Amino acid sequence: MARVKIAKNAGFCMGVRRAVDMALEASVKKNGPVYTYGPLIHNPQVLKILGEKGIRSLEREDIEGGILCLRAGSPGTIIIRAHGVSPEERSRIKESGFQILNATCPHVGKVQGTITRYARSGHSIIIAGEKDHAEVIGLLGYTQGRGYVINTLEEVDSLPPLEKVCLVAQTTQDQGRFRVISRAVEKKYPGAKIFDTICDSTHRRQDEVLALTRKVEAIVVVGGKGSGNTRRLTKISEEAGVPTFHVETEEELDLEELSGYSTV
Repeated sequence: MARVKIAKNAGFCMGVRRAVDMALEASVKKNGPVYTYGPLIHNPQVLKILGEKGIRSLEREDIEGGILCLRAGSPGTIIIRAHGVSPEERSRIKESGFQILNATCPHVGKVQGTITRYARSGHSIIIAGEKDHAEVIGLLGYTQGRGYVINTLEEVDSLPPLEKVCLVAQTTQDQGRFRVISRAVEKKYPGAKIFDTICDSTHRRQDEVLALTRKVEAIVVVGGKGSGNTRRLTKISEEAGVPTFHVETEEELDLEELSGYSTV
């Protein structure tokens, strides 16, 4: 029987936990239907629980032009998820008649503020992150049209000449990758303003996984397959050369294979 170590930082981060709590609280108040603007969390099991509480996800096309408002009378409450949205999207939601419940993670809100401040002073904003990630899409909306998203050194090389530069990170970015990218940006744009905006929870989790790879024979990462956070933790473990299993549910655990390791 394998000895099991549970990571001290296991579980939801503060931003996600706060968003889920806000959604559940809103569903209890019964002030009309409750929606989230996009999936609240990249975890199918949690989304199933929210669905059972009557909370469903809406996308941009669902509220475009206030169509939902016209069809359903009072449209109810819509929750802006932890990833945040652009100012344009927020205005569109408000114009559709929804009561807005802002569950944007405070860490993401801080990055939005940094981008706003430097964009106003004429800086071009470089975001180190995944261009299709909801958080990054929202952050781009604060750049006043001078935003660039990069995720590799090669993409740094392809950036155009820029006079004033501010670099921030997607809050769940891999910290090792951000260090490499920030050095390259600083070299290409001397005097660039560089902010490590990776949240503390992400730092702690990544550091702990790396530390655990030196203490155990195998690692199990539990989390949504669509979650950037859990995918990055899985990659860190794999790159350390430790057998790694990324699962969403108990049923996915290969207990027979795991029993071959003394410490998991």
